Amino acid sequence: MKLLPAVVALTLLAGCEAAAPSTPAPATYELPPRQVRPDETALKVPPAKNGDTEFTLIGLAAGLPSITGSHTEMPAKGQFVRLRLVITNTGTSSVLFDPKRQLLVDDKGATHPPDEQAMLIKRQPGQFDLGHSVRVEFDLYWDIPKDTKPVTLRAFGGPTISDMKNVDGTDIKL
Repeated sequence: MKLLPAVVALTLLAGCEAAAPSTPAPATYELPPRQVRPDETALKVPPAKNGDTEFTLIGLAAGLPSITGSHTEMPAKGQFVRLRLVITNTGTSSVLFDPKRQLLVDDKGATHPPDEQAMLIKRQPGQFDLGHSVRVEFDLYWDIPKDTKPVTLRAFGGPTISDMKNVDGTDIKL
């Protein structure tokens, strides 16, 4: 009967599987950290997707009284808001991205399109083709009333094969 405990132990051990080897973390790019601009607050917002476009908001400056470009300075009608973002095409086809569609929602619920003159003065991109796996970092500028605060970006990634009209945006809280 001394064999019975050994048989039971072997049976139990045989039923246990060896622990699966852990898979190594995927390799990542080592990007050097960059200093936040003096008038900007770094954002710690998780990335959000709209269609095949992923949005990562990285910096916000609000209450800017004016902006200066290479040839001119322009005062705000209210206040300029600048949002630094990174967009990445996560799909398999290119996406037609339009910065003009990105809406800033203020604390009163009003939506504001980017200010075209501010975007031109600061030489930010117009509509462009965002290729497969392409990542672009740039600023968006809005001129909103002085008595409001920016609270949300309503982001539109652009038409995709499954959503040719891209009517619904994705709200990303600032």
